[in-house]
Amino acid sequence: MKTLLSKVGRLILVIIVVTFLTQFLTSLVPGSLDQILAPFATTQQRAEIRKDVGLDENFFVRYGKWLGDFSHGDMGRRYTGAQQSTSVGAEVKRALPISLELMAWAQFLALLVAVPLGVLCAYRAGKFVDRVVSGLSFAFLALPGFALALLLAKYLGDAKILPSQGYQPWGAGVWQHLRTLIIPAVSLAMGQLAVYARLLRTDLISTLQQDFVAMAKAKGLKPGRILWRHALRPSSLTLLTVVGLQTGALIGTAVVVELIFNIPGMGSLIAYAIGQRQYVELQSEVAVVAILFVLVNFVVDYIYTLLDPRIRSG
Repeated sequence: MKTLLSKVGRLILVIIVVTFLTQFLTSLVPGSLDQILAPFATTQQRAEIRKDVGLDENFFVRYGKWLGDFSHGDMGRRYTGAQQSTSVGAEVKRALPISLELMAWAQFLALLVAVPLGVLCAYRAGKFVDRVVSGLSFAFLALPGFALALLLAKYLGDAKILPSQGYQPWGAGVWQHLRTLIIPAVSLAMGQLAVYARLLRTDLISTLQQDFVAMAKAKGLKPGRILWRHALRPSSLTLLTVVGLQTGALIGTAVVVELIFNIPGMGSLIAYAIGQRQYVELQSEVAVVAILFVLVNFVVDYIYTLLDPRIRSG
């Protein structure tokens, strides 16, 4: 219980720090925020917006008001022209599942390929296969996700193999839905795949030098059983840590990839809020991303206890 409370405390602290800095930076933007949010509003309408956002209060009171509303599920409103047009909470509710699914597919594809490659490279360390995979890994690490997305969209889209634009929900059919996510998911997965494969290879090579592996070999166990049953599990802890940390990088890349493929996820919402200078909306969306990042790392910490009995005992 004490550990759980400390993790929840860290979650709250991260949200407060991230959103406080976001509001502080937006407060430094030149000009009046009510004019930025609704440039064509009348004087009376701007007065209403100022009251609604809390611009008549000082910085700390305004932040406290936003934080209180956010904690009760009120993420503010998106202002279009002079009118309060859209609830930010409704937009996030629509977009968040799309982004979560895209990132889940990307992580699934990355791990599905990276784990066997990492095991193979560790088993054949220094051999031809290891050198080829290592070279390709460095190439994908150097290639930005959005650049790969543009290349895949160009060649696969032009060849009519897969759609290069648009998004189809599940209601349009399973295959139609998945077709619109294949290129974006692969674009996000390739960079992650390279990181995971290289990391797992390094940890496995170190683990294969341990005494318990030598004991397993002395018992006559087959190399495949030693690799997958005895060496992989203790070598996966660092990989899990990086998976959690890479989620933050994945969110950043997903913003660009969603724009390239016209996918209406959180990336598109954040890009819209920045482009239209909807700073109240941006602050709430940044808070949602921060919560997502911390929750992923919370799950990773829990999985640690399943993989390593020493952590569970502690």
